[in-house]
Amino acid sequence: MSVKDMLLALCVVVAWGVNFVVIKLGLQGMPPFLLAGLRFALVAFPAIFFVRRPAIPLRWLVVYAMTISFGQFAFLFLAIKLGMPAGLASLVLQAQAFFTLLLGALLLEEMLRWNHIAGMLIATLGLFTLATAGMEGQSAAGITLTTMMLTLAAALSWGMGNITNKIILRNRNVPVMSLVVWSALVPVLPFFACSWLFDGGSIVVSSLAHISLQTVLALIYLAFFATIIGYGIWGNLLSRYETWRVAPLSLLVPVVGILSAVLVLDERLSVQQLLGAVVIIAGLLVNVFGARLSQRLTMRTPS
Repeated sequence: MSVKDMLLALCVVVAWGVNFVVIKLGLQGMPPFLLAGLRFALVAFPAIFFVRRPAIPLRWLVVYAMTISFGQFAFLFLAIKLGMPAGLASLVLQAQAFFTLLLGALLLEEMLRWNHIAGMLIATLGLFTLATAGMEGQSAAGITLTTMMLTLAAALSWGMGNITNKIILRNRNVPVMSLVVWSALVPVLPFFACSWLFDGGSIVVSSLAHISLQTVLALIYLAFFATIIGYGIWGNLLSRYETWRVAPLSLLVPVVGILSAVLVLDERLSVQQLLGAVVIIAGLLVNVFGARLSQRLTMRTPS
C-alpha cells in the first residue's frame, strides 16, 4: 500500500473513531431515533440524484438497510443516549466481526478456524469483564446490562448487514457508494416513525424547531465525513488492495474512539473496564492475525 493510501486509510480510521464522540455530542440536543433519521436523510439527499441506483432486487436493498443502517444505529444511538460511554461503545461494537463469522458459518456454511473460535472466547471474557464492572456499582460510567445488550444488538445488526452485503455482492458488481447512498433512503421513515411513537410529536417538533449548532455540526460530520467520505475512501481502497491489507486497520477504530472520548468527553475507565477493553482487543487481534502468525511459526519450525 502506498504512503498516500495508508494516510487515507488512517484518516478514515480517525473519522470513524471520533464518530462515537460526535454521536454522544449530537444526542445531547436531540432524541436518538430523530438524530439517526436526519443522519441518513442527509446521506441520501441530495446524493441519490447523482448516484445511480444499485442493480439489485429491492428486497435485498431493504434487508441490507434495515440491518446495517436501521438496526445497528437504532440500538447504538439508544445505548449511547442511555449512558454507554462513547469510547467503550466503539470497542464493544467490534463484536460485529464475531457475529459475522457465526452467521457466515450458520447461513453460508463458511468454515470457522481455530483463531476465530479462540478470538470469540477471549472477546467474550472481555465483554463479561466490562459488564460486571458496570453491575458492581460503576453504572455511573454508563455500562449497565441494558446499555451493554443494546450495543451488542447493534453489533449483531451490523453482522447481519455484512452477511446480506456478501449475498448481494456474490454474483453482482455493485459500487460501494451506490449501496451506501440508496440504502440510506430506506431507514429514514422508520427512524422518524419510531421517534414520533416513542418520544412524542411535541418532542420531535421542539427538537427540530430549536436545533442547536452543535447538533447541526454533528449531523454534518455523521452524514458526510463518517459515512459518505469514509465509506467512499474505504470502498476504493478495498477495490484496489487485498482485503488483508485494508481490513485489519479497522482494529484501530476503537483505539481512536477511546482516546477521543477521554480527550473530548473526559471519559475515564476503571481498572476493571480497562482490563476488559484490553482483553477484547486481544480477542480481535487473535481473530484477525492468529492463523497467519501460526503459519509463520510452523514454517520457521525445523522438521
